[in-house]
Amino acid sequence: MKKWALITGASVGIGDCFARLLASEGYNLIINARSKDKLEERADYLRKTYNVEVEVLAADLATECEKVESYLVTHEIEVLINNAGFGLNQSFLSSPIDEEQRVLDVLVRAPMRLMHAVLPQMRKRNSGVIINVSSTAAFIAGGHYSAAKSYLTVMSESLHTQMLPTKVKVSSLNPGFVHTEFHQRAGMKMGAIPNFMWLDGDFLVKKAWSDALKGKAISIPGWQYKVLRAIIALAPRKTVRKMGMSLRTKQR
Repeated sequence: MKKWALITGASVGIGDCFARLLASEGYNLIINARSKDKLEERADYLRKTYNVEVEVLAADLATECEKVESYLVTHEIEVLINNAGFGLNQSFLSSPIDEEQRVLDVLVRAPMRLMHAVLPQMRKRNSGVIINVSSTAAFIAGGHYSAAKSYLTVMSESLHTQMLPTKVKVSSLNPGFVHTEFHQRAGMKMGAIPNFMWLDGDFLVKKAWSDALKGKAISIPGWQYKVLRAIIALAPRKTVRKMGMSLRTKQR
């Protein structure tokens, strides 16, 4: 009997990469995003290409997170990919407070609640994988996005440690710049980023899945981001803070 995987933000980008990878591994899928039309289109493709079952769960995690929670509580889920997310191309002082709240609801509140909903069943049957799509931004100080991703990374590490006596895997994926629609949707100008800093979505998702199965708490695909992480760890925090805010300024 095939096992089921639930992926948030599954209609495009990293979420779609995870959907295709897990379908190729034989998992049936529950794919979540806001647009039902886009989800139905991707579901049809996945069914025809990989011969798996695919259910569509359209919901805005900022306002309808409980809909996804309820699904997790009432169905047996082997894999949860917390991927849904977005960023704002404004500083904290100039962005609308409702948008700042929405960032927290999608990047922090939703994955926290979904993990809280699914972990009891995973621990009870002693199997399951959770991958939280965080960012290398979690290691710097670059405004609301860094703050939200810091929570997700630290929470992943904490739950990873808590689950060590079991066969449940919890891992944080911390990529850098990825060729997806993320930056375009946020209206960010990315021309200043050199080509060698960009990663392929399929590459990083395959690495994240491999790292999670190996029991790694944090997955950082790409040599360039492993080097960057080492530099951040060694640099004075004052320098790291300036680096983070300078990067945000270049993106506007």
